[in-house]
Amino acid sequence: MRNMEKVILLFEEYEAIRLIDHEDLNQEEAAARMDVSRPTFTRIYKKARQTVAKALVEGKALLIEGGTYISENYWVRCGKCSKLTTAPDPVQNCPHCHSDKMKNIHQPE
Repeated sequence: MRNMEKVILLFEEYEAIRLIDHEDLNQEEAAARMDVSRPTFTRIYKKARQTVAKALVEGKALLIEGGTYISENYWVRCGKCSKLTTAPDPVQNCPHCHSDKMKNIHQPE
């Protein structure tokens, strides 16, 4: 996967997809959770869907990073298996491969 062309999904785009498609919220509820207006949420969600579709259709690696966000969780990426993990407490070992090569992406404010 490291040799594949990459597509970037911003954290706020990831969160929009998570709220709508994983938590099954409607756009109004999701916008309130993200503390943005409904039209802003719609733009973020549309861009997220386009980015994910591009990665799937064109066979590109999908990376989640960057963007503007506030999180109550720690976000870490494993240096061995590259999986992204979020947790309310600091993560010492990867829950997927148990490696201790964790890279902090974001600490709660």
